[in-house]
Amino acid sequence: MEFLIGITVLLSYQLLGEVVVLVLDLPVPGPVIGMLFLFLTLLVRKRSSPTLDTAAGSLLSHLSLLFVPAGVGAMLHFQRIGSEWLPISAALVFSTLLTLVVTALAMKGLQRLLLRKGAVHE
Repeated sequence: MEFLIGITVLLSYQLLGEVVVLVLDLPVPGPVIGMLFLFLTLLVRKRSSPTLDTAAGSLLSHLSLLFVPAGVGAMLHFQRIGSEWLPISAALVFSTLLTLVVTALAMKGLQRLLLRKGAVHE
């Protein structure tokens, strides 16, 4: 029963995100907005509920199944991917490098901020 309540909460946030995207005509997927609302709710509450923990844990334990649709889509468009391999590869390499740089800079910035506040003891 905890899983059912938790998944209902998660899907409710997704629905809320979809409604906001439709009403405001945003160029962002609804689940992303829903995830942002869930994040803000967790920040305000400063904790997660046991039902949400149960649902998230169950979904994470079956995470590999969520990659099946992406794999099927890749196989369905295999010919197109083969003909456009260079821009796809360039986008993957560039986005990976950009993610690494942004993550490193964010970590360094947070370390400086925490050291300034005296929260980190080395």
